[in-house]
Amino acid sequence: MRRAKSGKGRSARKSSAVMKKVTARRGARRGAPKSLEEYAAGVPEPAKRKLREMRAAIRMAVPREAVEVISYRIPAFKHEKLLVWYAAFSKHVSLFPTAAVIRAFQKELKGYSVSKGTIQFPLDRRLPVALVKKIVKARVAAMQK
Repeated sequence: MRRAKSGKGRSARKSSAVMKKVTARRGARRGAPKSLEEYAAGVPEPAKRKLREMRAAIRMAVPREAVEVISYRIPAFKHEKLLVWYAAFSKHVSLFPTAAVIRAFQKELKGYSVSKGTIQFPLDRRLPVALVKKIVKARVAAMQK
């Protein structure tokens, strides 16, 4: 009689081992940054310029007591709890204000690539600083409820 597969058989162990190798390679290539400066050092221009612009816009919208941290390997602002994350990529900078905030700004975000929790701002367009501030302020207000 054959035993039923429990899901922890050879293929599950194999995929787990593959994931560990991929993660280890990524870590070896680029370790997790420990500070914003370390994160920004690995960002090439023109993304670095947009990242600085995004950081400044967010800084103006969060409470003075908010601190910058690295969370999920990207920069974030924290005030009691994590407020927003932001990151730079080869063709865009992203803001991660949570899905609820993104839904609230659906109309204003037309023309931008948006997913459940992420807004992508292309590097070849002006960063909508006023909109970024407005979104971050909405996230801060939602956290205070």
